[in-house]
Amino acid sequence: MFSWGYSVSSQALSSVSAVSARLRRLATQVRHAPARPAAVSFPKMISRGLDPSCIRFGTSSFSSKDWIGPFYPRGTSPRDFLPFYATRFDTVEIDATYYAIPAPAIVESWSARTPPHFLFAAKFPREIVHGGMGPEPDPKRLLLPDTTYRARDAFLEVMRILGPRLGPLVLQFPFMSTHVFPHPEAFWERLDRFLYDLPRDLDIAVEIRNPDWIGAPVLQLCRDRRAALVLVDQSWMPHGDEVERDADPITAHFAYVRLLGDRHIIENVTTTWGKEVLDRRPRIDRWADLLARLMAREVPTFVYANNHYAGHAPATVERLKQAFRNKVEERRSPEEPEPARSPVTAPGTE
Repeated sequence: MFSWGYSVSSQALSSVSAVSARLRRLATQVRHAPARPAAVSFPKMISRGLDPSCIRFGTSSFSSKDWIGPFYPRGTSPRDFLPFYATRFDTVEIDATYYAIPAPAIVESWSARTPPHFLFAAKFPREIVHGGMGPEPDPKRLLLPDTTYRARDAFLEVMRILGPRLGPLVLQFPFMSTHVFPHPEAFWERLDRFLYDLPRDLDIAVEIRNPDWIGAPVLQLCRDRRAALVLVDQSWMPHGDEVERDADPITAHFAYVRLLGDRHIIENVTTTWGKEVLDRRPRIDRWADLLARLMAREVPTFVYANNHYAGHAPATVERLKQAFRNKVEERRSPEEPEPARSPVTAPGTE
C-alpha cells in the first residue's frame, strides 16, 4: 500500500463529487479538448523505422523507499522521488490507483512535478476489474454498469486532470476461475460492452491473466475496440514472443508490455527491493528482440517493469534498455547512420 494521501474508495468518490469549481473547470476544459490523434505522438519515425525513441520505458510505481541509495540519491525525501524519477525515465505506471481513486490534489501534484513530455499510465480501480475486495472476482459486480460505472466516471474525471500527460489506462483483470466465469464468452461480452462505453479519446490497455484465454477472440475484441492487449511476463502466461508466434499481438495504435515476474518465487528470496536477485537475462533478451521488431513496425510502445520481476525495477529497466539498444544496432546496416536524437514529444504538442 502507498501513503500518498489516498482515501478509501467511497471517500474518494465523495471528494471527487465535491471538488472545487476551479478543478471542475479544468476537468471540463480537458474533457472538451480535441480528441487525441489516432496514434500516440512519439517523435516522427525516422531512419526506416529504426528510431528507439518510439519505445518508452518505466517502472510500475516510483514510491519504493528501498530505492533510496541504489536509484534515488541518499537523503531524497519521498516528495522528491517523482521529480528525480522523471530525469531518468519518461513514463511511469501508477499502481496505487488500483487500490483507491486518488484525490484531485494528488493528480495535480504529479503533473506539476514532471516535465511536459512525461506520461502517466494508471490502473483502473479494483472495484471495477475485480468487483470488490474478496479473494475471487465477483461476477455479480465486475464491469457491470450499475455497479462500476460510477467509479469509472470518478476515476476518469480525476485522471483527466493530467491533460496531455495522461497515457494509457490499464484494465488489469485477475485470473478468472470457472467458478467466476464458466465460459470466457460471458466475460468477453461484458468486456466488449465496457470498452464500447468508454470515451473514444482514451488509450486503453487490457491485461488478461488466463493463459488459455490469449487467442483469437480476445485479440479481435481488443482490435475492434482499439484497445491494446497487454503483453505480460509472468510465470504462467505466454511470453510476448509466444503470442506473436501465433498471431499479430498488436491490437491498437500502441503496444503495452509489463514485466511482472512471480511474487511468490521472488519473495522466497527477498522482500526488499534495492537490487536484482533473479537472473532474467534470457527472458529480457527475448523482450528486447520483440521490442526491436515493434520499433521496426513503428509501433509506439510502453514498457514497465515491476520490483517482483527481478528484485529492483529500475535496474531491470536499464538492463532491458541496453539489450534493446544492442538489438537496434544489430538491425542497422553498416552504412546506415544513427538517427538524430529527438526529445519525446507530449501528445498534442507537435
